[in-house]
Amino acid sequence: MNLEFLNPEYFILLAVIPLIILWNFFKRNKINNSISFSNSKAFPNSNNFYSRLKSFLRILRIISLILIIFSLARPQVIDISTRAKLNSGIDIIMSIDVSSSMLAQDLKPNRLDALKIVAERFINNRVSDRIGLVEYAGESYTKTPLTTDKNIVLKSLKEINFSEVIDDGTAIGMGLAISVNRLKDSRAKSKVIILLTDGVNNAGFIDPLTAAELAREFEIKIYSIGIGTNGMANTPISRDINGKFIYGKAKVEIDENLLTNVSEMTGGKYFRATDNESLQEIYSDIDKLEKTEIEELKYYSVNELFRYFLLPAIFLIFLEIILKLTLLRSFI
Repeated sequence: MNLEFLNPEYFILLAVIPLIILWNFFKRNKINNSISFSNSKAFPNSNNFYSRLKSFLRILRIISLILIIFSLARPQVIDISTRAKLNSGIDIIMSIDVSSSMLAQDLKPNRLDALKIVAERFINNRVSDRIGLVEYAGESYTKTPLTTDKNIVLKSLKEINFSEVIDDGTAIGMGLAISVNRLKDSRAKSKVIILLTDGVNNAGFIDPLTAAELAREFEIKIYSIGIGTNGMANTPISRDINGKFIYGKAKVEIDENLLTNVSEMTGGKYFRATDNESLQEIYSDIDKLEKTEIEELKYYSVNELFRYFLLPAIFLIFLEIILKLTLLRSFI
């Protein structure tokens, strides 16, 4: 709520008020039709009710003039509200590798959990976009279709874990193909796949480059992220008699040439995340690269207040006229 004056230049008229007050002061005897006497002891009650009332009328006149000046300045209370209008939304599929190697502990607490933490922040920042989740290991399936309901996406993200329900392995081509299928009919101005993996394509029956060609055909951009340290990492290598993973040092192998080609074919970019900090920076970079265009619309609600000054001024003028025509009729 803001109080503003549409025509503040009228306030210059307030400079006349002191002049009127001075004029009334120096001309008070003439205005009051006063008669000078050498001795006023014979008139002890000269400052009577009627003389005070006439002075009061002059004050009313000045107040009326001030109120009229304020009404001419057009006081307004302006309530400004804003609303964001989505110009062009972005549809994003996050294709996540959930193979057993994603439990490697080179990122803390492991690759998959580190990814979920960073992805949650990314999703929360994409206020106006539709986001979906695809999981892949030896095969691939849709975890969550495209939706603007962030609560559903975040709930599904938390549920993502390594599972033996799907075959182990790294079917990058399958993950890409399912993601493309989810985006191909989208009418969004921008369509994006964020592909995350920690290995090489060693499962599935779809070649990643073929899936990338499909993505390019449907104008889908692919951002690839290779996750894993350089060198050796503490990785699940076998199981004990209870079925729990036994960890051991294993060489980190990521097909960076493939991921680079897949991304560049579609106008995207390849990133390498070797620790938690670099993974966070990568998602921040993607967030900056794929910004949704939002137009801020402002709505103005204007409440004119001039009447609250003009009506009292009119009332005071009429009051002065009535008093002149009644109580002071014989004295003015």
